Amino acid sequence: MSRKCTRLVALGRRQFLQGGAVAAAGATALAVPVPAKAAPAGARLDYPSTRLANVAELTVDQPLDVLYPDADAPGVLLKLGQPVEGGVGPERDIVGFTVICPHKGYPMAYVAEDRSMNCPGHYSRFDVEKGGQQIWGQATANLPQYILRVDDKGDIHAEGLDELLYGRLSNVL
Repeated sequence: MSRKCTRLVALGRRQFLQGGAVAAAGATALAVPVPAKAAPAGARLDYPSTRLANVAELTVDQPLDVLYPDADAPGVLLKLGQPVEGGVGPERDIVGFTVICPHKGYPMAYVAEDRSMNCPGHYSRFDVEKGGQQIWGQATANLPQYILRVDDKGDIHAEGLDELLYGRLSNVL
C-alpha cells in the first residue's frame, strides 16, 4: 500500500471513530427521557384499595371477573383450592391477575385443567399457581398479579400490582 493510501486509511478511521462517538452521544441524549416532574427518591405508587369480592362468592377454578386498578383494567379472581404463591384467604388459595397479555395486550382466558392463563394472540401461557410466571410463548414479562388482602368479613381487597399493566407507563392513571 502506498504511503498516501495509508494516510487516507488512517484519516478515514479517525473520522469514522470521531463521527461514531458524536452520533452515539447524540443518540444517548435523545434516548434519555426527561420526566416532566421528577419523583422524590424512594417514592412509591399509591394504589387504590378496592373491594373486589367476598370469599363466599368464589368457587374453585371458576374465575370471577373484576376490574383493578380502574375501570379500564379487566382481571379475574381465582380460588384454586390449595395454597399457592401470593394466595390469600383462609386457605391461602385466592389469587388475582389482569387478563390482558403483557406481550401485545390480547384478552386471555383461564384454563382450569392446567391452571394457566392463555393468550390467543401469540400463545403465551402463565402459571397462576406460581405468581403468574410465564411458562410458554412470546411474552417477555410475567402476568401482573394483584396484591390482595382479606378482611375479617371475608371481603377481598386489591391493594396493588406486582408488574406493569400492558400499554401503561403507570398502573394508576
